[in-house]
Amino acid sequence: MSVLINVLIPIILIFTIGYLLQKRQAVDIRPVSAVALYVLTPALVFRTFYERELNSDMLSMALFSVIFLAVMTGLIKLVSFLRQWPKANETGMMLSTVFMNAGNYGAPLIAFAFGDTAFAYSIVFMVIQTMLMNTVGVYIANSANMDAADAFRTVLRMPVFYALLAGILFQLTGIPIGATYYEALDMLASAAIPVVMIILGMQLARISVKRMDWKLVSAGTFLRLIFAPALAYVITLLLQTSDTLTTVLVVSTAMPSAATMAMISVQFDSNPQLVSSITLVTTLLSVPSLWVVLSIFQA
Repeated sequence: MSVLINVLIPIILIFTIGYLLQKRQAVDIRPVSAVALYVLTPALVFRTFYERELNSDMLSMALFSVIFLAVMTGLIKLVSFLRQWPKANETGMMLSTVFMNAGNYGAPLIAFAFGDTAFAYSIVFMVIQTMLMNTVGVYIANSANMDAADAFRTVLRMPVFYALLAGILFQLTGIPIGATYYEALDMLASAAIPVVMIILGMQLARISVKRMDWKLVSAGTFLRLIFAPALAYVITLLLQTSDTLTTVLVVSTAMPSAATMAMISVQFDSNPQLVSSITLVTTLLSVPSLWVVLSIFQA
């Protein structure tokens, strides 16, 4: 019960603030998201990589992400072939189950539940997932019109990519940053997580689900909330990750569908009805499912 009261409910309350704000005021999310994407999140990424040395755990996270992505997409393609799904259903299922909400939801949850060390890992994982969503995710959503070169160019347009490189460069070379400048950077970085949490609530308020294909939604919910963390745990056993990193990876992959992918599915008309439905249902059901996952790892 302490996990629910001390970890999940405080986070849900912040999401609720964003949800209610959007319902009452109908705020334009784009400028708020732009601030988070182009200013706050890059500051957080730079601070994380500036303060932490590169180590084998970061390589393990990258390798984990590649394996997880390959297994999940391969599984969905296999099921799609066996069930003879139309291409739209296969694409929608991929967008809503392969990519998890590791940033808006996962990172703050891990910070609340497991402390600073785990939170630092979650930020690195968030960066990896952000890059995958904006390359592989966009490629899946628009596979008829995008090639690998186009996907790579989307990475080069991402500010977090340059923040990551700058943080690593400053860390390796020992370039000093003045105290007042670092305080300013720290202020921006510290604002990133609460702002993206409010944005998630605002995004959820915009999801409109008129009718659901409950068979597909149930399958997607199972894959996202149950199969994904189980798969993650198996992969961490194969990679022999540390206890803290294992916790971060399993809890992160137990997150609901990424709201970002719902917006991408709308932008590229990649079965947005299915993606939005799974995003909404997994977000609602993530409260009891994460309660179980957190209870296991905090035991």
